[in-house]
Amino acid sequence: MSLIPSFFGTLISFSLDVWDPFKDFPFPSSLSTSSQENLAFVNTRVDWKETPEAHVFKADLPGLKKEEVKVEIEDDRVLQISGERNVEKEDKNDKWHRVERSSGTFMRRFRLPEIAKVDQVKASMENGVLTVTVPKEEVKKPEAQRYGVCLKLWCNDYLLCIRNVLMFDVFV
Repeated sequence: MSLIPSFFGTLISFSLDVWDPFKDFPFPSSLSTSSQENLAFVNTRVDWKETPEAHVFKADLPGLKKEEVKVEIEDDRVLQISGERNVEKEDKNDKWHRVERSSGTFMRRFRLPEIAKVDQVKASMENGVLTVTVPKEEVKKPEAQRYGVCLKLWCNDYLLCIRNVLMFDVFV
């Protein structure tokens, strides 16, 4: 409950709670506390960036230990990050006023490119941030061979040779 001043010099009270008119209906899209409870954790956000050496994934998993998170590579180069946060044990003498921290399971899957070295994946957890690094294979650049075209002209009984009129590369 918060208080704000009004134009008439009195204080108006209001609540920051989200009102859900459909809370008592069995709609799956309801904004009720029971459906919002697991929403944040189930939809774990993951950043994926590509550097010249590797693909790097970062996931915010506050409150989880590294033992509670699984990082796996499945068939066909699929990276799977999963885990579970359990609900705190309740004591009968405790009176809860609000439960906003999420709990439940999560799973995110990413198809890795063909140049990913799936046998050299590294994962680390620091300050609630999971970092997964998947190295990339070096892509060999094709070698180029340079060729020049020579132009030969006859002018007043003299042979003129102009070299490298046209240059081009052939990739092997």
